[in-house]
Amino acid sequence: EVQLVESGGGLVQAGGSLRLSCAASGFTFDDYAIGWFRQAPGKEREGVSCISGSDDSAIYANSVKGRFTFSRDNAKNTLYLQMNSLNPEDTAVYYCAKDGVVAGMYDYWGQGTQVTVSS
Repeated sequence: EVQLVESGGGLVQAGGSLRLSCAASGFTFDDYAIGWFRQAPGKEREGVSCISGSDDSAIYANSVKGRFTFSRDNAKNTLYLQMNSLNPEDTAVYYCAKDGVVAGMYDYWGQGTQVTVSS
């Protein structure tokens, strides 16, 4: 059974940092890209970052580029999203998701972790 479990969310002041984790199981970890998404209240879900399964290269949304870093530890089947210089616009529920057989069609999602940035 494929599972993705996020952790590490919380309340932080503007300018602060958080590191989110996504523990994955039930599939060959480095065969698939993994994405981080977020959804703020009243807003559509937004893609934050995606990391390749093959070479660990990552891409980022313009809104987080230079502040967020996505990494993966294949030995631990865990992914990390290091978030620095947080601002209130980063407040959202953050989800990790596994890419499917068709690239860009994410087929499994975690339950999400809340990130709240106070001003």
